[in-house]
Amino acid sequence: MTSDEIEVIKARCEQATAGPWKSFIEKRDKFSGSDFIQTGGEDFYLTGATLADQEFIAHARQDIPKLIAEIERLRALVR
Repeated sequence: MTSDEIEVIKARCEQATAGPWKSFIEKRDKFSGSDFIQTGGEDFYLTGATLADQEFIAHARQDIPKLIAEIERLRALVR
């Protein structure tokens, strides 16, 4: 993965709604209503996504910045 590719991913993260994001699944979390992703802004209600898709999307908001930071840390060690 090139540095340019990492910068593009970082830019997408920075432009996305602020986190953390949390996935609420009615059957699992004992909430009444719909399954949704809670964000630092407006909540997301997904259509056609599986529960695993919803979990992945919600966690990506936190996971991707952590992964980028780890890549940058490891690259600095290699230099």
